[in-house]
Amino acid sequence: MQYLLLIYRNEAQQSKMDPADYQKLLTEYSAYTQSIVQSGNFKAGDGLQPTSTATTVRVREGKTLKTDGPFAETREQLGGYYLLEAKDLNEAIQIAAKIPGAKTGSVEVRPIMEVPESVLNLMSESTVSA
Repeated sequence: MQYLLLIYRNEAQQSKMDPADYQKLLTEYSAYTQSIVQSGNFKAGDGLQPTSTATTVRVREGKTLKTDGPFAETREQLGGYYLLEAKDLNEAIQIAAKIPGAKTGSVEVRPIMEVPESVLNLMSESTVSA
């Protein structure tokens, strides 16, 4: 089963990090990523630019509305993610607990929705006929 690990951290704290500490954190992330690649759990992953670069999009009454910044002000912001393969939730939690950012922020573990084969077939048929 696939899981998305959403890494939340405090951007303000991270921006105040000493350059040596920030480099240490990047080294920890590199080692962590290599370990889940080697274990076969890794599917994808990336860090995200700060929330100041975000644009939130909503559609209301047929009109597209955009707002600079994240959806909501929070203490922790989404900073990155890993998509992984794990046998079950327990394994996904064990993998998430080793993410360096879990020490100072939080990691949300969410299963990826599995779409039934019959629905996928209908979707591909409608794409072909369009």
